[in-house]
Amino acid sequence: MLEWEIPLWEKGLTVAGVDEAGRGPLAGPVVACAVILPPFTQPFIKGDSKKLSSKEREDAYEYIKQIALAVGTAVVDSTVIDRLNILKATKLAMERALQDLKMKFDVVITDHVKLENYNCIALTKGDEKSLSCACASIVAKVLRDRIMEHYHQIFPQFNFQKNKGYPTKEHIKSLRLNKPTIIHRKSFMPVRQLELYAQTRFT
Repeated sequence: MLEWEIPLWEKGLTVAGVDEAGRGPLAGPVVACAVILPPFTQPFIKGDSKKLSSKEREDAYEYIKQIALAVGTAVVDSTVIDRLNILKATKLAMERALQDLKMKFDVVITDHVKLENYNCIALTKGDEKSLSCACASIVAKVLRDRIMEHYHQIFPQFNFQKNKGYPTKEHIKSLRLNKPTIIHRKSFMPVRQLELYAQTRFT
């Protein structure tokens, strides 16, 4: 997981790994994280960070917070996602997470998303190939899960604690039985489809 970092570290460059959580859900924000690790940090994550169990992610999250030189985070809510589109909202979240680092860096490694305003290496499956990116993925996922667990307390009928806003069969069924919440992404199908149906039904 260090094939990209090591050559950069050997040149004395500071690397920031960036990733997001929440591009695919029908509800909730997109959360981005940026992480700067100490040069030559040894891998402590096995394989794809997205396949870690909840406990493994929580443990890794705490360890990352302890060892990282800097961690930056950003949250972009559903209203901004609807206004900009999910790709632009994701890039906005990533750039804000980088700004939140409050530490200078030379190179950014992302999972697939190209950030035009930075010296950016956009890797396919970046969270499997880059330790810095994997760490950012874990922190973003843990933070977003906590946000959705909070929303579950407000909107229990959608069971966000379990589905985290993703389009599960249960979530789709709940959408058909209940009015979409203020955190649902109105531009996403099937939320948009249901919104249009409600408008034609009552006009």
